[in-house]
Amino acid sequence: MSSFNVTLLPDNVTVTVPGGETLLRAAHAAGVHINSSCGGQGTCGKCRVIVKKGEVRGGKTEKLSDDEYAKGYRLACLSHIEKSVVVEIPPDSRLHRGVLDRTKVDRPTGRLATPRAAERLHAGDLRPIVEKKYISIDPPTIEDNASDLSRVLRALKNQHGLQNIPADYPLIKKLSRVLREGGWKATATILYNGLGNNESRMINIEPGDTTAHLFAVAIDVGTTTVCGELLDLVNGETVAEASDYNGQIKYGEDVISRMVFAQKGDGLDILQKAVADTINRVIDSVLGKSGVDRRTISHATVAANTTMTHILFGLDPRYIRSAPYTPTVNQMPPVRARDLGIELADHAYCSSMPMISSYVGGDIVAGVLASGLHGEGKNTLFIDIGTNGEIVVGNREWLVTASCSAGPAFEGGGIRHGMRATFGAIEEIRIDPDTCEPVVFTIGEEKPKGICGSGIINIVAEFLEAGLLEPNGKFRTDIKSDRLRQGRDGMEFVLVRDDRSGIDGDIVITEVDIDNFMRAKGAMYAGYQTLLESVGLAYKDLDEVIIAGAFGSYVDIEKSIITGLFPDLPVERFTFIGNSSLHGARLAAMSRELLARANEIAGRMTNFELSDNKSFMDHYIASLFFPHTELRNFPTVMERFKNIERMCSRIKGEI
Repeated sequence: MSSFNVTLLPDNVTVTVPGGETLLRAAHAAGVHINSSCGGQGTCGKCRVIVKKGEVRGGKTEKLSDDEYAKGYRLACLSHIEKSVVVEIPPDSRLHRGVLDRTKVDRPTGRLATPRAAERLHAGDLRPIVEKKYISIDPPTIEDNASDLSRVLRALKNQHGLQNIPADYPLIKKLSRVLREGGWKATATILYNGLGNNESRMINIEPGDTTAHLFAVAIDVGTTTVCGELLDLVNGETVAEASDYNGQIKYGEDVISRMVFAQKGDGLDILQKAVADTINRVIDSVLGKSGVDRRTISHATVAANTTMTHILFGLDPRYIRSAPYTPTVNQMPPVRARDLGIELADHAYCSSMPMISSYVGGDIVAGVLASGLHGEGKNTLFIDIGTNGEIVVGNREWLVTASCSAGPAFEGGGIRHGMRATFGAIEEIRIDPDTCEPVVFTIGEEKPKGICGSGIINIVAEFLEAGLLEPNGKFRTDIKSDRLRQGRDGMEFVLVRDDRSGIDGDIVITEVDIDNFMRAKGAMYAGYQTLLESVGLAYKDLDEVIIAGAFGSYVDIEKSIITGLFPDLPVERFTFIGNSSLHGARLAAMSRELLARANEIAGRMTNFELSDNKSFMDHYIASLFFPHTELRNFPTVMERFKNIERMCSRIKGEI
């Protein structure tokens, strides 16, 4: 079979691939990212590239206009290589890692950003999942020639009260050398199981006293990003933090597409290596920032959704996807990190937060632990919004949880010009009600390239308040503006004209986009309502609503209420806690009592499966309206909308 060269710009990387291969897989082979929400199925239209030299077979779908096709645009997943080509990856098809270091800055948009007080651990209170114990061992004599391991166990019992601790095989292999190198002074590293019963094992032995150097990493493995912190377990401090895009996103941007990919040949191994490599990059970054020796990291605590946990540990996720929705395990035992491809010392282990069900994972358990809601008397609604929206309702007496498939709209998927929250993404707009002219604000103040998830919320809310949009999600046809026009997907509004955009063409939002967002917000709202009704509560009974996750940190509460994404409650009841999954993983790493509490939380949670729940479907249908068909549940929104007709009349020139 013939092979051809594919040069990818602007990276200027060339890779040789066999004839018939797709441009998307060629990019994967070259280590170059091209956005592909659907994992190369040809349905999302996000893997747009420009063929600059040469020609490919295929690549034309309804996702590309005739004008775009004439300019050389192709979908990389449908373009097959039959000769050497030069291909440019445009800005809207690329990743921008710099945005991962973005610091949240509040603007006067009505956004509430109240930091939540979380459990604090003081150095004197630390009982981490791994500990170091310095011991002085009696040297052997003719009269006392017990084995080296027996002598170590005797010292641990006499000096630290630790009894009958099993030792790992790699430790035993080096034991005799270490004890003699240290002059019978040594430091043993003990790993506790974190289940509250103090079961432990000895995983490492070092010569001399190394108790001052004990580190761990806490890792949040998200579907889109992997975030990590380097923890000093001696003083309880976070030494450094870093994040990177999950390397799996090139194979699909949501958990369903990755489950599908995992069933293809060696797909599971590819996905497992991709996330392990990402974790390694994060660890490399925190070590580079801190100067800490990699060998002093003795443990990694991972919080992730159920699918991500299964893939990281190399477990087949196929049965998570279909009824009766069965994960392989809800709690993984500690696994040696190197067995997962995580580049830590030979003795280091990796533990995961406990999972609840196929779609409520360890990230939510970690979030509940970090929020403290499990120990408080007030009724709390905990929300983590993403492709799968996870919800928890409860207090110290009870906890119920559910996951609802919101779709990719909150991460820019299913939107014509949707994109991740990267530089150039539109995150906010203002509409002049007299002229319908928009003022657009982007992340990083760069030229607009598309619309991120929080931007969709702001745009829809602004359209509603300006009277451009009907509550059913359709544009008003009596509005006089050349920005409102008929497009290939129905009516659309031009947010940014091509001469001001950072892509080749106008940036628009269509009625199809708005409908996709309506379905996503409807699923979330129906999930809240179903859970509340299951425990006999109404929205008015909620004392607090906690918004978790990176997406939640940039959501405008008032705009979200206008669209019906959040219940119409006083903004003072809403609290942001950021990446609660990572924070919970940190707490569990620093305190085995808190890890035991996480297992207790998981055991207390009652999971509701919403996919075949009639009440949920009824609430979902009722939510397909802005803000909702039950308008009495949104009194403050209705008060704001009293001025809409007056605005519309002014736009039409009647007053």
